Amino acid sequence: MTMKIALIAHDHKKDDIVLLAREFTPFLSACQLMATGTTGRRLHDEAGLTVECLLSGPFGGDLQIGARLAVGDVDVVVFLRDPMTAQPHEPDINALVRACDVHNVPCATNLAGARILLRGLILQGCVHP
Repeated sequence: MTMKIALIAHDHKKDDIVLLAREFTPFLSACQLMATGTTGRRLHDEAGLTVECLLSGPFGGDLQIGARLAVGDVDVVVFLRDPMTAQPHEPDINALVRACDVHNVPCATNLAGARILLRGLILQGCVHP
């Protein structure tokens, strides 16, 4: 089965998620991708990936991903967070990360962790357990 991966990045981390996507394009192209609004558009435009674009994070995109995660429609979350900038939708962000913990879904919140997580998935052969 195809891995369902959610990709999210705060404004100051969008360049990083595009860089990550370019680095892992062959793998990510074989996955079903979803992302919050601007992140998804940039991943499509700059990395050439097919991405389902949900709402922007502040307008409920984080919550949309959390809802899908809660019903088993997300296998992995890469959420490049900006710890140095206050986010107006911080409760939604915390709820999404908490949902990952509650439902035992791997979640990388920085570039180094995302690389390790994606490399591990590649070693598994992109197979859903």
